[in-house]
Amino acid sequence: MLRELFLGFIRAHILFHATEGPVYGTELMEELARHGYRIGPGTPYPILHALEAGGYLRRAAQVVNGRVRKYYRGTPAGRRLLARAQAQLVELAHEVLPADRVMRVRRSTTRRNAS
Repeated sequence: MLRELFLGFIRAHILFHATEGPVYGTELMEELARHGYRIGPGTPYPILHALEAGGYLRRAAQVVNGRVRKYYRGTPAGRRLLARAQAQLVELAHEVLPADRVMRVRRSTTRRNAS
């Protein structure tokens, strides 16, 4: 059950980064590992493909070091979906986390984004 819960967080995280700029699978695995998610290639690629199939991401191939790398970037529909997800995440955080915890997370995120 915990894996299913985390998959929702991972989807939101992937969509967030793809709307910030082009991303690829291995890069996302490393980014998610920095946040404590220990995932293999079987996790981000199906999510990327599903988000692309839904029209939330656009894929572009580029040759890097002689190999084709698939980059994904958020579409306007992806940005709208992310905005809705962010609003729901804020509401959820306020409901399920103690108020002092929400403030610590907010301060931590603000500091991290400033650096």
